[in-house]
Amino acid sequence: MADRARPLGGLLARDPVVVTAGEGVFADALAAQGVPVRPVDWRPPPSETEAALTAVLSDPGHVDANARAVERLVTARPQLVDVRPARDVLDLDAGTFLHAGPPLDWERASGPMRGALIGAMLLEGLAETPLGAEHALERGAATLESCHAHATVGPMAGVVSPSMWMLVVEDAEYGGTAYCPLNEGLGKVLRFGSYGPDVIDRLDWMGEVLGPVLQAAVRTRGPLDLTALIAEALRMGDELHGRNRAATSLLLRELAPALLAAEDVPRDRAAAALRFTAGNDQFFLNVGMAAAKACADAARNVPGSSLVVAMAANGTDFGVQVSGTGDRWFTVPASVPEGRYLGGHGPDDANPDLGDAAIVETAGMGGFALAAAPAVVRSVGGDVPGALAATHRMYEITLAEHPLLQIPLLSFRGTPVGVDVARVVRTGIPPVIDTGIAGRAAGTGQVGAGLVEPPRAVFTAALTALAEIEQGRG
Repeated sequence: MADRARPLGGLLARDPVVVTAGEGVFADALAAQGVPVRPVDWRPPPSETEAALTAVLSDPGHVDANARAVERLVTARPQLVDVRPARDVLDLDAGTFLHAGPPLDWERASGPMRGALIGAMLLEGLAETPLGAEHALERGAATLESCHAHATVGPMAGVVSPSMWMLVVEDAEYGGTAYCPLNEGLGKVLRFGSYGPDVIDRLDWMGEVLGPVLQAAVRTRGPLDLTALIAEALRMGDELHGRNRAATSLLLRELAPALLAAEDVPRDRAAAALRFTAGNDQFFLNVGMAAAKACADAARNVPGSSLVVAMAANGTDFGVQVSGTGDRWFTVPASVPEGRYLGGHGPDDANPDLGDAAIVETAGMGGFALAAAPAVVRSVGGDVPGALAATHRMYEITLAEHPLLQIPLLSFRGTPVGVDVARVVRTGIPPVIDTGIAGRAAGTGQVGAGLVEPPRAVFTAALTALAEIEQGRG
């Protein structure tokens, strides 16, 4: 009866709204006549990707593989359990350095990466002067390996040397362990390619004082649930990449009582460690990176899955790793971020993107959670509507909404999580990544902060490789 009374479901009884896709000529003509139009930003995938998309999406096990992978990603339980020197937990020999992003050698290293490696040589006593360090590196005096190959992530240049102290994060659900060095602060720091005496002195202090003090605090307190802390920080206005003010405060609240209760920690060292951490709003970034790495690693090696488990850059290349393709890197030239510059610096001073910190975007934070952190847009040169739009776009290329990490401004909708290379290729929407901007010349340090979108070609390459694997299995 209702259908007879309202032909076509009432469509003819109300004003029509036209949805258009593709070129805007038709939409513009309708709008000029006063017809409500809702344009959809859609375009067909490039013709050269059709075979790969068909092979992957038609695989009978593909949906289940992605479901298993993203389930492991969001149900991992990262816990901060220790702080220890890299030589102990990573078994690093003298002269072996880890770095951010895909594998890289000295010849292809960018300015800030070279600056960080020079600083590591000075820190480890392998050279007496920057020039001596540079000449030694040119001769192959150091072994360079990717952080990700050692279950490690490092921000910006991401250089890890044996004497640096590492955050140790264990996944209580699936048993993995991830590592990240302690955060130095902002400005002229090693991770941005600076290596002056003040940088080395700070790193020496971190090894002598900060690392042991934090170790005592963490061991006294016991395992710290990082997912719960991150979820609370999102509710307080962080997105856990460009803004970590709430998360750092929450971490201090957890560790300060334990530090005071720890035995054999001199009061002056405890006070110095607390002052340093409290004065560094980005201190939690490295903790969150290790947590995200533990979650992403839990989703690795699911046959047939197109879930991205790593996004990283080394200042020369940007690369991704995918669950169904093992540890293989797919790379393209790194892009220069767009953002806000410090002092008199501008785009000409900026190095292409570098760092492992996009691991937090891989796990549903950072640029994917911009809607949770309106305040961060001021530091990256954006605006609040743009932040909301960015998060909404990320739902189009992800496999799930995080059940625990929620965005108050979106009525506590879960953050978009689980980048799917097939969806990136099919929609043409790239991930949006928060990032710092390092100066192009070694020793410059940080020159700004902004956003970067990796080229779709890197996701196309990963999709093609996955398709070849699936066809081989068939």
